[in-house]
Amino acid sequence: MKAKGFTTAILHSDRAGGIEHGSLHKPVHNSITFEHASAADIAAVFQGKQAGFTYGRQINPTVVALEKKLSLMEDGLATCCFATGMAAISATFLALLKAGDHLVSSAFLFGNTNSVFNTFKNFGIEVTFVDATDAQNVEAALQPNTRAVFVETIANPCTQIADLAAIGQLCTARGLLYVVDNTMTSPWNFRPKAVGAHLVINSLSKYICGHGNALGGSVTETGLFDWSRFPNLIEGYKTGAASNWGLTQIKKKGLRDMGATLAPEAAHHIAIGAETLPLRQQRAADNAARLAAWFAAQPAIARVFHPSLASHPQHARARELFRNFGGLMAIELKPEVDCFKFLDALELAVLASNLGDNRTLVIPVAHTIYAEMGPVRRAEMGIADGTVRISVGIEDADDLIADFEQALAKAG
Repeated sequence: MKAKGFTTAILHSDRAGGIEHGSLHKPVHNSITFEHASAADIAAVFQGKQAGFTYGRQINPTVVALEKKLSLMEDGLATCCFATGMAAISATFLALLKAGDHLVSSAFLFGNTNSVFNTFKNFGIEVTFVDATDAQNVEAALQPNTRAVFVETIANPCTQIADLAAIGQLCTARGLLYVVDNTMTSPWNFRPKAVGAHLVINSLSKYICGHGNALGGSVTETGLFDWSRFPNLIEGYKTGAASNWGLTQIKKKGLRDMGATLAPEAAHHIAIGAETLPLRQQRAADNAARLAAWFAAQPAIARVFHPSLASHPQHARARELFRNFGGLMAIELKPEVDCFKFLDALELAVLASNLGDNRTLVIPVAHTIYAEMGPVRRAEMGIADGTVRISVGIEDADDLIADFEQALAKAG
């Protein structure tokens, strides 16, 4: 049978596995424990010799249905879900790295990811931050004890785009684990597997859910990494196909032991939201491109950060790799424009800290989510005091432009 398109496959993925009572969606299973027919059955399930459900902290039917949907979206082998995107990042690296290991990371990171990577140093895991828009910088940072490389597809908030394909080639050649955070592009816009990514992380709270009503995170195994070469795996988890070993350890040491479990009701919200991901994400990207062009012509704006602009340093790369230029953007107001006055004058855009929502959200990043970094680290990331991050929503573009226009006028 011919393979289904992205939207069709996601929309009908639950039905493909059979759903209780003919429901069109996998129902919410709130039970945290599950009965087994015999002592032999429960032993086989706990030992991984037989499919089944053990305990809600580790596995749940509603969450499993979402994991299958995400694997389909990322063209992956399997997925493990977590309570948040940060839980997915933290659990993945804490499960796979140990004291004495070295991680190379893009310097252009979500603030909390930057924070947790700095925390890793307290556990003896060395982290080197580099400008990952050029793979040569990643290569120059490699050490004999380097185990993994981590990048985001489109950086938050200034939209730098990592040298994704070249880094993938480098990691393949060196046998390094390549972990890509796909949150800002989403699986509709880009599949990191296409550039050789081994693990793909998504904050499900953003575009995949899209409605700002559920937290979640995930890590997807693409099947491209040779886990038999990875030195940190526990012998007991090396059962079955080697392609499953890494995710097995993430599930055992990252999810089971750390306990950052995705709740079934949140999984249900995310699964429903995922059905309209292509429609929402494309609309947001189209709106962002229109806004970027408009902002670029405004005298009160010093800089506009969006890959749709020909002036963007990675414009050609974005055009080559992505389906669209994304819904994340930022503007830098000129010093004479009062940032807070501008934001307070907005009537449609919402002052809120989230991304990938249906509504357009704005935030002064230097004063909020990146305040903890300090001015030196912010400068390294290209974040000025007048930088405003905009997560563009699906409103009518003309209404958004009118709102930003009147706010700029009031801010002087």
